[in-house]
Amino acid sequence: MRHLLSINDLTKTDALSILNTAETLARASDGPMKKLPTLRGRTIVNLFAEDSTRTRISFEAAAKRLSADVINFSAKGSSLSKGESLKDTAQTLQAMGADAVIIRHKASGAAHTLAKGEWMSGSVINAGDGTHEHPSQALLDAFTIRKHCARGNEDLTGLRIAIVGDILHSRVARSNVALLTMLGAKVVLVAPPTLLPIGVSSWPAEVSYDFDSVIGEVDAVIMLRIQIERMTEMYLPNAREYSRFFGLDKDRLSKMKTNAIVMHPGPMNRGVEISAESADSARSVIVEQVKNGVSVRMAILYLLLAGTAELEI
Repeated sequence: MRHLLSINDLTKTDALSILNTAETLARASDGPMKKLPTLRGRTIVNLFAEDSTRTRISFEAAAKRLSADVINFSAKGSSLSKGESLKDTAQTLQAMGADAVIIRHKASGAAHTLAKGEWMSGSVINAGDGTHEHPSQALLDAFTIRKHCARGNEDLTGLRIAIVGDILHSRVARSNVALLTMLGAKVVLVAPPTLLPIGVSSWPAEVSYDFDSVIGEVDAVIMLRIQIERMTEMYLPNAREYSRFFGLDKDRLSKMKTNAIVMHPGPMNRGVEISAESADSARSVIVEQVKNGVSVRMAILYLLLAGTAELEI
C-alpha cells in the first residue's frame, strides 16, 4: 500500500497485518525500549484542517516512537485559513520533503483528492474526512475488540457489535461497519430514524431503534458522540430525551453480557450518550482505546513507509 484513505482500500489480509503488527509494537512499547529507530530520517506532517487534539497527538506520538521527524500543520493561522488551495499546500509540503501526510479535513474526499492529485510523492493517511471515513479509528477499535472479545481468534468471527448514536454524521461508524464486517463480526446500528443516513438498508449491518432489545446480545458497544450542535437542527428534541432512549446508563450497563465491553471514540458527552458510571466502569475500555490508538497508528506508519510486514524488535 502507498496510502490509507478508506477501509475499503484494505483486504482482510491487509487489515490483519496492521492489527498483528500493532500487537507486536504494543509489546515493544511496554518494554524497556520505548523508541524504535525504524523511521529515522523520515518526515511526517500532521495536516489538520479540522480540530482533533486526540487524533493529532496519537499520530504524533506514533511517529515519534518510530523516530520520525514530525511537523504539525494547523489550518488556523496558516496559509489554508488565508485561502490557499489544498494543492498549493500539498506542493509546499512536498518541497519540504514530507514522506507522509496525515490529513484531517471537514470536506469528504479531501484525503482522496490529496492522494490522487499527484501533487506529492509521499503517502497520504486519512485521519477523518467530513462524514466519509476515519480508517485508523476503526482499526484501533477492531484491535481493542479483538484483544478483549475474540477469545484467541485472529479475526472477529462470531462477535456481535453495536454502534449507537449519530450514525448519520459519523465517519467512525462508516469505517467501523466496513472493517468489523470484513473481519467477520455482525454489526447492529442503533439510533433514532433521524440520525440514520438514507440508504442505510444497503449497509452490511442490522438496524434497530430499540437499544434495550440489543444491549444484552452484543459483545461490545461503541457509543458515538452526540454533537450538541445537532440539537438545534431538528435531529433530536433535546439531550434528555436522547439520553433516555439511546444513552448508556447504569441500568443498561447492568443488562450487558458478562464479558461485554464499552467503547467510545471520544470526546465524550457524559450524561448525554454515556453516563459517568458507564464511562468509568470496569467494562469500559475507553482509556485503553487511546493507548491502542498509538500502537495501531505506529503499525500504519511502519507498513506504509518501511514497506514490509517483517518487523524485528
